[in-house]
Amino acid sequence: MEKQNKIALVTGGSRGLGKNMALRLAESGVDVVITYHSKKEEADAVAAEIRQMGRKAVAMQFDAGDLSAFDAFLEQLKAQLQAMSGRQTFDFLVNNGGMGGTIPFAQVTEEIFDRFLNVHFKGVYFLTQKALPMMADGGRVINISTGTTRFCVPGYSVYASMKGGIETFTRYLAKEIGPRGMTANVLAPGPIETDFNNAAIRSNPEMKTRLASVTALGRVGEANDIGGIVAFLCSEQAGWISGQRIEASGGINL
Repeated sequence: MEKQNKIALVTGGSRGLGKNMALRLAESGVDVVITYHSKKEEADAVAAEIRQMGRKAVAMQFDAGDLSAFDAFLEQLKAQLQAMSGRQTFDFLVNNGGMGGTIPFAQVTEEIFDRFLNVHFKGVYFLTQKALPMMADGGRVINISTGTTRFCVPGYSVYASMKGGIETFTRYLAKEIGPRGMTANVLAPGPIETDFNNAAIRSNPEMKTRLASVTALGRVGEANDIGGIVAFLCSEQAGWISGQRIEASGGINL
């Protein structure tokens, strides 16, 4: 009997860090379902690239902040998994999808707060809760946080507060899913040069230089610095790591 490939669900997999995570997982032999919010063509291109690597892949539309649509999304996911692999379960959940925003504390509105809350905390919390019955025993949950839960960057009070909630949630999750042989960990990237948050770092050379100057490795991060860590956390070698916050920041603000 042919051994079944592991399957990962990576939210926000059409570009940036999520794209790199999906590609590195595929390189390690994992089939991948990626979600996108609005960039369908980009997501389809990522899925096609994964299929060219000999792995199975599909892209699905998903709004991490629209909790009312989660049940329908997971039903669609079951159908996609059945078509893709002949089963309705998956192994790895990577909660990566989100949006950025540099918003001074004094300018944060309740509407902005609620959008960040729904996408970055409430959505992750309840997607994980609803997805767990579809996950195989021995699976992995990886929640993406940020270096700014450890060090402060003005304008990130909303974003980092939600991610701080995710870090606490992840420890509790690890404790409660442990009896199923499952792990839960947080990956916290430092500054990464992608188009995230309107390409804040890429389009601001002075900021990039300043961030590099306070980083032990002397540069800002790239997407390729992050994806392989997700692949490692989903590997057998990482099976004894659970409830941990792993910061991948090149040693910034040490």
